[in-house]
Amino acid sequence: MNYLQAVQEITEVVPDFENEVKNITIQNSYSIIRTFTDRIKNMIRQNDRNLLFRSLQKMDKIYTDGDPVLKNAIENTFICSLDNCTVFCSKEYRKMIFSHISDNLRNTYSRQIYSHGI
Repeated sequence: MNYLQAVQEITEVVPDFENEVKNITIQNSYSIIRTFTDRIKNMIRQNDRNLLFRSLQKMDKIYTDGDPVLKNAIENTFICSLDNCTVFCSKEYRKMIFSHISDNLRNTYSRQIYSHGI
C-alpha cells in the first residue's frame, strides 16, 4: 500500500479526511500520517472513543500493509507522538488506548521508547 491508498483507507473511517488532505501542500507518506496522527490526537482529547479505536485499527492496517516509506512514517510520526498524545489522559484511558493498538505497533513503540538514550 502506498500513501494514496492509505488516504483511501483512512477516508473509510474518517470521511472528511480526503478534503483535509487536499489542503496539504506536499502530499507524501509523512504528511498523510502526520495529518492522521493529528486527527487521532483530537479524538483522544475529545474522548471520541468509537472513532478513535477504529482509527487505531486503521493505523495498524496501514502499518501492516504499507510500503516501507509508510511504515517508516508511522514509526517516526505516530509512534513517536503516542506519549505526547496521551500525556494528559487518565491512567485508565491511556491503558484503554494502548489496548486498542496492535501488538506489532506496541512492540515498535516499546523498542523506540526504550532504545533512546542507549
